[in-house]
Amino acid sequence: MTTGNDSPKVWNFGAGPSVLPRAVLEKAQKDLLDYEGTGMSVVELSHRSKTFQKLMDETTSNLKTLLNIPDNYRILFMQGGGSTQFSAVVFNLLAHKGDRKATVDYLVTGSWSQKASEEAKHLGANVNIVFNTKKDTGSYTSVPPKETWKLTGSEAAYVYYCDNETVHGVEFDQVPEIDPSVPLVCDMSSNILSREVDVSKFGIIYAGAQKNMGPSGVTIVIIREDLLDRPAVENQESAPWPIPLMFDYKIQADNGSLYNTPPMFSIYVVGLVLEWLLQLGGISAIQAINERKAKKLYDVIDKYDIYKCPVDVQVRSKMNVPFRLTTEELEKEFLKGAEELHMAQLKGHRSVGGIRASLYNAMEEEGVQALTQYMEQFAQSH
Repeated sequence: MTTGNDSPKVWNFGAGPSVLPRAVLEKAQKDLLDYEGTGMSVVELSHRSKTFQKLMDETTSNLKTLLNIPDNYRILFMQGGGSTQFSAVVFNLLAHKGDRKATVDYLVTGSWSQKASEEAKHLGANVNIVFNTKKDTGSYTSVPPKETWKLTGSEAAYVYYCDNETVHGVEFDQVPEIDPSVPLVCDMSSNILSREVDVSKFGIIYAGAQKNMGPSGVTIVIIREDLLDRPAVENQESAPWPIPLMFDYKIQADNGSLYNTPPMFSIYVVGLVLEWLLQLGGISAIQAINERKAKKLYDVIDKYDIYKCPVDVQVRSKMNVPFRLTTEELEKEFLKGAEELHMAQLKGHRSVGGIRASLYNAMEEEGVQALTQYMEQFAQSH
């Protein structure tokens, strides 16, 4: 198979920045020279213009439609990637609590939730580790039973978790059950828009765009409006820290995400991806496709002894599939063969090694079919 310019079709299994729908790239290519008849590139528009405001409004509306976001939530377009939200969550929710000494709960199932908890500690927050699967079991391959969790309860400022650990391939199979009075914060960077989710169960959902939603540069924050409130502080000894302007959710909300120049091109491409999803049939349609893709790949992994996925079956990710071969030499041979067949970025994260196939929304079923056929042939010849 070839692309329109006769180059061979590359199946991009990278974990991020990741594959984007071809239709989105083609539309972006066209608009790069003339956006909506303005005679200007989409990257040349003023962020204060009516044209860009219309783009922002449509993107916000389409995201609300796709995720069925309730009216009492605000959508923010922020910079700094998901890692900036490690800090922003701490500053904003301790300010909402009115007490910087309040306990914050972290569920640690992989490297990203671990980094988030470390950042909270670095900022001086009173961090309670509800569980850390690597410390408890020796590896990030599972989610422990609810009865073993050590939640703080109603006094916590928030409970934080990462819905899908990109590096380790652990994805929660359900929303964690916590005290309903405590805001639930979720990093959905690598699986947002991949399956249906009840937004009303969360205080904050955030997602860096570059894994399943668009290019790097913008992070979407979906926040319940009441969490923007800041109560008067009586005890100055435990008063929350001042919030840096660019981290302040209330400032971003009050200014419609236009306090300063936003990452305009990234927001624009996110808008195109949302339109593509709507045309496809919405979240239920892409969820069915994602389930088929993941099943096809896991079935081959489980079929042959040469492959092994270390993650517990119940919490295997449908977005990021890590697996090992029986030896590192075989893994090198496997990767070399995959590259010759134009399957790119299958090497596992440097911290864990092995193989990792990312099956984001834009990865076509044809690409997964190509990978599984190669895996079948490789297993049968070894």
